[in-house]
Amino acid sequence: MTALAIRDLRVELGQSKGNRTEVVKGISLDLVSGRVQGLAGESGSGKSMTAMAILGLLPAGGTASGSIVLGGTTELVGMTGSAYRKVRGKRIGMIFQDPSASLHPQITVGSQLADGMRAHLGLSRSAARARSAELLAQVRVPNPQEALQKYPHQFSGGQRQRIAIAIALACEPEVLLADEPTTALDVTVQAGILHLLRDLATERDLAVLLVTHDLGVMSAVADEVAVMRGGLIVEAGSRRQVFTDPQHPYTRELLDAMPDAQDSLVDAPVDGDSDAPAADLGEI
Repeated sequence: MTALAIRDLRVELGQSKGNRTEVVKGISLDLVSGRVQGLAGESGSGKSMTAMAILGLLPAGGTASGSIVLGGTTELVGMTGSAYRKVRGKRIGMIFQDPSASLHPQITVGSQLADGMRAHLGLSRSAARARSAELLAQVRVPNPQEALQKYPHQFSGGQRQRIAIAIALACEPEVLLADEPTTALDVTVQAGILHLLRDLATERDLAVLLVTHDLGVMSAVADEVAVMRGGLIVEAGSRRQVFTDPQHPYTRELLDAMPDAQDSLVDAPVDGDSDAPAADLGEI
């Protein structure tokens, strides 16, 4: 089932009419339940602005046109701010690049997990806490009950990203957007996060948009791949087709630029992260 249908999406940035730039130039894309859709491209290609347009979080002065339909019925383009607040977190989850920036440093992990569920789902404090522990277990954070009482700085980078994923999944969204979710992590930890996203898509019938400049990351988990350049999708197809028989010169350039070391992502261990502090495993 198509969870999110993007048609002729255009995004313009700029504060004044004479100084506006079109950064997304009429792209179309379907996110399908249970599938990981990769969106690849260099910095400035428009891939992250596409994700921000889906969430209604464009920079000041930014505008989106075209159509973004959620669940076959809900048009997001032109939606008011109050209506969007009911969609973000509840129907669309978001994982940002840097978990240290997306997690509040002075609020416990348990409170950050529970807040969204209490707001969107109306859960009691005790029910939200129980659900929070379940979510941490599902994303493979050790000792979930203890983790609820800790602060983000007490976790490794890989575990912080797992916590961010748990927060994004807390309200059972239909769509999950992941914008460069492994950029700040080493290759073994990347593999754990990527395989977790792959498993969650399958187990929860979740439509995932994986935004990245790294085709090595894409090769590990995506079902379909779209390649962006200059605000346009220049190539799209199954992972196998794009990686083994690329049709566009730019796609071939990206593939040629991949270091051989990225191949290790596909076969790297997935059961836990390697960036845990050796001195005290209870802190991860």
